[in-house]
Amino acid sequence: MAEELYFIKTNPVTAKINLYNKLCQEEQDVLNYLDDDKKTSLELIKKKVLENVENLSKEELLNLFNWFNAKCNGDHEELKTQLFVHGIDIFHEILSPSNVQSFQQILSDYEKYSQRITNHIFDPEKFNQFLIYGIFFTGFINKEKGEEYILADFLKSDYKNLYSHAEEEFNSKKTELLSQENIYNHFTDLYDCTKFYKNSIIKLQANS
Repeated sequence: MAEELYFIKTNPVTAKINLYNKLCQEEQDVLNYLDDDKKTSLELIKKKVLENVENLSKEELLNLFNWFNAKCNGDHEELKTQLFVHGIDIFHEILSPSNVQSFQQILSDYEKYSQRITNHIFDPEKFNQFLIYGIFFTGFINKEKGEEYILADFLKSDYKNLYSHAEEEFNSKKTELLSQENIYNHFTDLYDCTKFYKNSIIKLQANS
């Protein structure tokens, strides 16, 4: 199955009301999408939603995502609307499997450089640093192809170390990178959506 990436901002107050009530009203339905010991799992999810929806594990969040997706009969826009109404805002998505693979590889390279392993929840400041690295790295690809890289050029004077490392990584993989579809626009869009955001950002990997 093809992998997809979703980037999420949460509204804990909305989730505490709308998502919790929906879970209570449709318990029998949602149980079908939970792992073993379903009733205990549901009670734990409800407890976390009441406290803060960000406390959900990636497995719990994915189970809820799959439940909503099934209820929306695969209607992608309706899925996003329903999740938003229930406190889960998908603000950006990467749906191409090759683009997902590229993003994950850039993230893996950044983790080695920063010596910091990320999980599905990002601190906003650390996420911002990663996005800037991604903008530099993919910006070099665009520059080589004669495509737009203005934001990368604008940011480089403030983040010289990130810029230098991105340049080294690009040069070491240049031939391979130039034959692939670039994801510069995903990094710039994510940066624009989160540069002033102060709360956690969730990365959810799902299968289509």
